[in-house]
Amino acid sequence: MRIGIPTEIKPREWRVALVPAAAAEMVRAGHAVLLQSGAGNATGYSDADFETVGVRIVPDAESVYGEAEMVLKVKEPIEPEYALLRRDHRLFCFLHLAAVPELARVLAEKRLTAIACETVEEGGRLPILAPMSAIAGRLATQIGTTLLHRHNDGRGIMLGGLPSADRGHVVVLGAGSVGWNAADVAASLGARVTVLSPGQAYQERAHRLGPNVTALPAYADLLERALLDADLFVGAVLVPGARAPRAVGAAMVRRMRPGSVIVDVSVDQGGCVETIRPTTYVDPTFVVDGVVHFGVTNIPGAVPRTSSQALSSALLPYVLRLAGDPGLEDPVLRGAANVVDGAIVHPAVKEALS
Repeated sequence: MRIGIPTEIKPREWRVALVPAAAAEMVRAGHAVLLQSGAGNATGYSDADFETVGVRIVPDAESVYGEAEMVLKVKEPIEPEYALLRRDHRLFCFLHLAAVPELARVLAEKRLTAIACETVEEGGRLPILAPMSAIAGRLATQIGTTLLHRHNDGRGIMLGGLPSADRGHVVVLGAGSVGWNAADVAASLGARVTVLSPGQAYQERAHRLGPNVTALPAYADLLERALLDADLFVGAVLVPGARAPRAVGAAMVRRMRPGSVIVDVSVDQGGCVETIRPTTYVDPTFVVDGVVHFGVTNIPGAVPRTSSQALSSALLPYVLRLAGDPGLEDPVLRGAANVVDGAIVHPAVKEALS
């Protein structure tokens, strides 16, 4: 099969779907891999690095989409790419269609097959999403720490505090991969950390992060009480394929401390905070009722080398399965399909878009 990897054009998205070592495995399996020139530059991988392992470099996106049978991307196509998509394409990337109905309409009209990385589920896990979630969670706390600086409109507080100063308070909603990693970084900094999550097992795992971590059930009254005392709130809610539930309303945000920070990692699925909206790294934040909001939808794109290496490792086995046997008959990949022949087929995505 001919696998095409275009350069990502979402603002400040610097990842590449496969690093050279992973692309070499595709070539070794007998597939042709085409890479748009420069697609790996921001990750530190040159065209020559890819050519060395048998990847063919093509000059532009039109060449990639024109020759490819499978289009392998990191993030969803954006408007300039719509015209390049064809019915015979297999598109494999992060899609998050529940939050982007316009893209869902385009893919349905194209009648192609679109498989979403975030809905690949096997053995009760989300193996492609998991490493990106871990990175996003760790970055969420790092970014939130910086946004709390006064010159970023934050409260001017250092999360770890000092013996003579208060510790900052980090509240995390959700204790999956994003939430656990966000809480882990916050706990390591010495902050007071409150993790709210449904499920006893998730709470116990979060509680073991350290004596400065409190793990609670995700009850509405407990969440509200924690938010009123929060310096940094990390939204880490996920329902695979579905729109994120709105757990934090605008009225609750109005009651948060002026200069506190919201980093809603679930924004790529619509967000769990009513006042959040998607942003990019070009203009990542905005302020509502004195609270700094960070709504970047491709958080791991800030560390493209780390992210691309981790993504390639997770993605490669499924690309090999999709490109070879059993292909689309693979039950895991069939279950991860969002669009097939003009129809939205994934149940959670279908329900969200209805």
